[in-house]
Formats: sequence, structure tokens, C-alpha cells
Amino acid sequence: MKTFYSLTRLIVSIIGFALIGGLMMDGTYADADTAKEQLENSPRHGEWVKITAESGREVSAFIVFPEIKENAASVIVIHEIFGLTDWIRQVGDELAKAGFVAICPDFLSGMGPNGGGTDSFEGNSVRRAIRDLDPDQITADLKAVTKYVRDLPSTTDVVAVSGFCWGGRQSFRFATNDNSLKAAFVFYGSPPDAAALGKITCPIYGFYGESDNRINSTIESTKAAAASAGITYEPVIYSGVGHGFLRRGMAAEASEVQKAATREAWERWANLLNKQ
Repeated sequence: MKTFYSLTRLIVSIIGFALIGGLMMDGTYADADTAKEQLENSPRHGEWVKITAESGREVSAFIVFPEIKENAASVIVIHEIFGLTDWIRQVGDELAKAGFVAICPDFLSGMGPNGGGTDSFEGNSVRRAIRDLDPDQITADLKAVTKYVRDLPSTTDVVAVSGFCWGGRQSFRFATNDNSLKAAFVFYGSPPDAAALGKITCPIYGFYGESDNRINSTIESTKAAAASAGITYEPVIYSGVGHGFLRRGMAAEASEVQKAATREAWERWANLLNKQ
């Protein structure tokens, strides 16, 4: 009997792990259908473009344009550790809805099987590939994307960078490498070394979930380092939510608390972008 119960618990554990892997490791949350539906029905023009970095490396990116009369400011959207997913493209579409040109580069462009990008990876391999990316290559990709979007005839010279989780860290880090940026928006991403903060010339706006101590434990020291370096760092912690709250708050099954935090974050983001 003991063997039976042990076996049953093992099977349940395996099934549970598989479900978690399916939901968490490859970025396929229940919001995937919501994102696809919005993208398919969006009235805004979105397209895939190829951008050539200085090294000759080709970066694939999804760009979305707002339906407005005037030229628009641009926002670079850096994806999570799950790569360039439909949810990140949905974020781009939401930014375009708010009046901005949004561009979402795939940092795994050409890095996958048969020279593919994010879509060519299976399961947890996408996370390993993201972790193995060369920081200098990421910076070069972002510089190429920044130049590309700034040179478009439909944009202004205002370019901001944003990112989520892994992308939040890269957004913060890119601000130490490009003094042409007007702002950096860090969604639950860890900061660069304190010594690098002095290179930043634009304001940094942080978005953090209350129940995300791993990341939130860096906020106070970052505030002190930013003050010492003379840069603007404005973190806001959103109540009742944790890491990855914006993605969860945009899902169809989001709780009212998650939806409220997401609305607050979006309103703040749009207001700050309009001030740049």
C-alpha cells in the first residue's frame, strides 16, 4: 500500500511539474490566446522587419504603428527570458494604441535551430539560450534597433527603452550604454552594478510587484546609488501582485487585484512617455 501511495505521489508530482513547465518555462501562459486574438483583430499596422547591426548580424523585430496624424515617439520593448512571445507583441500593440511606435526585437534572431529565432526553440531551451547571450551582442542589437526606429520617417527623435524581467534588467543596462535614450522603463528587472549607474543620462522608472522580494530587495541600494550618481530613479511598488504582474494582469483570467495593478502601471507608463 505504501508503494502504491508513493507511486501515486510521484505521478502527481511529475504531472504537476510538467504543467508548471508548460506554463512557466516556455512563457506559454493562459494569456497566449488573449494576445493572439488582440493581434489578429488589431486595427493598427504591425509588421516584421530585419535590422542589420554593425557586425552584420541580422535582428528580426516586430514593429507596430499608432493610428495618429503626427510623428510619434518610439518605445523599444525588450522581451522576457521566454523570448519574443505573442504577449510581448501584444504589449507593443497596446503601446501603439496609446500613440507610440513600438518595436519588439527578438534577441534570439539567428541563434536557434536552422538559424531561427525564438519560435525555433522548444521548451526550456529558450531560457538557456537567453541566459547564454553575449551582453555585448545584446547592446549592439539594441543600438541597431534604436537607430532604425529613430530614422523612420514617421517617428520623432524620442526613443525610450522598456523591458520585462530579464528584459527589465537589459533595459536598465542599456541605459548605461546609450546616452541618446530619453527614458528607461524597468519592469521587475534587477539593476546593473552601482559603478555603471554614473553612465546613465536618462531617467529610470521602475515598476515592481509587492510580493517580489528577490527584485525588491535591490531597490533601496539602487536608490542610494542613483542619488550618489545624480540620476533619476523612480521606483513604484504595486500592491497585491508579484513578479511578472503586468503579464498576469493582462490575461483573461486575471484577478481584480492583478487587473488594478496593471491598469495603474499602464496609466503611469503612458503618462511618463507623454512627458518625454
